Amino acid sequence: MKILFINEVCGITSTGRITCELADKLTAEGHECRIAYGRKGQVPERWQHYGVRIGGDWDVRLHALQTRLFDLCGFGSAAPTRRFLAWADTFDPDLIWIHNLHGYYIQVELLFAWLKSRPQTPVRWTLHDCWAFTGHCTHFAAVGCEQWKTGCRHCRQLDQYPKCSGISHVDRNYARKKAAFTGVPRLTIQTPSQWLADLVKQSFLQEYPVTVEYNTVDPAVFRPTPGDFRARYGLQDKVIVLGVANVWSERKGLADFVRLAAALGEKYQVVLVGVSEQQRKKLPARILALPKTANARELAQIYTAADFFFNPTYEDTYPTVNLEAEACGTPVITYATGGAPETIHRPDSVLVAPGDLDRVAACLQGRDTV
Repeated sequence: MKILFINEVCGITSTGRITCELADKLTAEGHECRIAYGRKGQVPERWQHYGVRIGGDWDVRLHALQTRLFDLCGFGSAAPTRRFLAWADTFDPDLIWIHNLHGYYIQVELLFAWLKSRPQTPVRWTLHDCWAFTGHCTHFAAVGCEQWKTGCRHCRQLDQYPKCSGISHVDRNYARKKAAFTGVPRLTIQTPSQWLADLVKQSFLQEYPVTVEYNTVDPAVFRPTPGDFRARYGLQDKVIVLGVANVWSERKGLADFVRLAAALGEKYQVVLVGVSEQQRKKLPARILALPKTANARELAQIYTAADFFFNPTYEDTYPTVNLEAEACGTPVITYATGGAPETIHRPDSVLVAPGDLDRVAACLQGRDTV
């Protein structure tokens, strides 16, 4: 069977790795897989043979500019999409498996018109966030918005990804998505958390069957992995409180880490992985700020070296960093938001209310159950 995956990236970040690992599994079963992607990044060599790129760097930049000016995420890249669909017709897949469609690389109306023109081809769509059924945002829990249930009108999150600083009509985007994404024969939606599945059932995508398939991590990589991390940074006598993110932001809890570091004593060391150079310059000296790493084994060593993993995310579908930390033997303290509660499996991991840093500090200092 020929299987065509469509995702923003190939082999990098969580969705890219998930897509490639699925392709590996299906290839081992005898299927032929291709992964169409838009953001170039640095595709790992072991997965390059799957990749079929949609457009190029300049196409992504133009689509991003159109989004910044006119809130057109998902509605640019028409020419690259037409070229890709011509190739896809030639490939003639037996199964089409969609992942992230946002990311400034594909015109969703053209894609879904093509899907509807192939009524005999089954389509699976794995949602990793809420973008598919909103007029703009990928998440709305942090602001408590429920417009997505009936129709987006006045968006409070235009300054959030996919950022728009110009003219926006979220009602138009909502209507265009609803028209494009509904009515596809043989489409099934898959989510990585029950939390997201429940939201889908309240959205305009409710016509489709929804299944929950939890993401997993590779136990051959994410396991207790001794290394020299503590010695390298002189942290032999410290209690390490670790945070990891692909991109740090306020909603990922960066400001909470700053407040927590100030409240903890000298024996504690906050370590953040995934910090940009600009962010590093602004963080207090008490935080060890490290860039993100594409080396999963190095990350496993850092998880293993930590005493606690703290994930202060204010909105998340199913944070795999929690799974990675637990797999490496490190207890997790995470905010009880989105699908985060579904990632906790160790008896010494703890869920706390968003923003409750007093409870977090108590857990870290042994004054609460961890």
